[in-house]
Amino acid sequence: MRIVITGASGNVGTATLLALGAEGGHELVGVSRRTPPQVPPYSWAEWAPIDIADLDAPQRLQQVFAGADAVIHLAWLIQPSHDREATRRTNQDGTAAVVDAAVAADVPHLVHQSSIGTYAPGHGRTVDESWPATGIATSSYSVDKAAAERIVDRAEEQLTLTRVRPALIFQDAAASEIARYFLGPLVPNRLVRRGLLRFAPFPDALAFQLVHADDVAAALQLIVEQRASGAFNVAADPLIDRAAFREIFGGVGPALPPKLLRAVAAATWHARLQPTEPGWLDMAANVPRLDTTRLRSLGWSPTRDSREVLGRFVDAISRSAGRPGPLLHRPATRQHGGADRT
Repeated sequence: MRIVITGASGNVGTATLLALGAEGGHELVGVSRRTPPQVPPYSWAEWAPIDIADLDAPQRLQQVFAGADAVIHLAWLIQPSHDREATRRTNQDGTAAVVDAAVAADVPHLVHQSSIGTYAPGHGRTVDESWPATGIATSSYSVDKAAAERIVDRAEEQLTLTRVRPALIFQDAAASEIARYFLGPLVPNRLVRRGLLRFAPFPDALAFQLVHADDVAAALQLIVEQRASGAFNVAADPLIDRAAFREIFGGVGPALPPKLLRAVAAATWHARLQPTEPGWLDMAANVPRLDTTRLRSLGWSPTRDSREVLGRFVDAISRSAGRPGPLLHRPATRQHGGADRT
């Protein structure tokens, strides 16, 4: 199969290249604003340097999509969180460019990576894919994810359409990238370690799901090879709550009220002391839990326990783990200026 992957140099994109390219059975094309170094798994793909937010992106993408059996749309912009127009332009307008190009190029299958963040509030509920995908209004990430789903919906009658809705996605190689996105330069990576996190505040009401990037890539591979349509939740067990947090890190801090944590996050974000907008806490406190029965019916199951994934990921942040490339690079190996973006 000829498979085009937008955002192919990022967290999930790199894992997807590894999954699809390991046996050499597919022709892979990566779309990324910056071309990664030609080392595995990036050397297993052809590369098209396209910024999906550019005005000419639909025409350029159509040329790249020509002859593709499937397009996997992973490209997304998280930072700069203070530039709402920039994130909207990539996440919403860029998704529209991908959809329009896929339709114009007669691509038979479009796989759009959405998120748990696309769901309407449902704290404490476990939901399947029929739960409303209207987002959390106070989170710009969630607003964009819900809007992107509405954008891809318009192609449903013209091609096979799949929406993949994963929980938080971690892998060791993405540790440096995710630390840049959410911790910023004022928090040294070496301070993010188990011995200190055991004192971190964790509200009683907070509980979240996550999944390893390799397991998301395995889901994408199954969906593409089976041309499965519709929506699929992706998450591993168990839920990370105060008990699981204590088990992973050997302790847990005070159960501070979520409103207090949000106030601190908002104040420090507005002061530009850290890059994580407070809407991420709103999303964490309100999204439902994911039922993955539908994806498991395709033959998928997570290979990594979520407690193991989170613990190892924290260890990876403390040692600034990464991979050569424009996004997953370690701090000392960065080769390009500007904000990180696929």
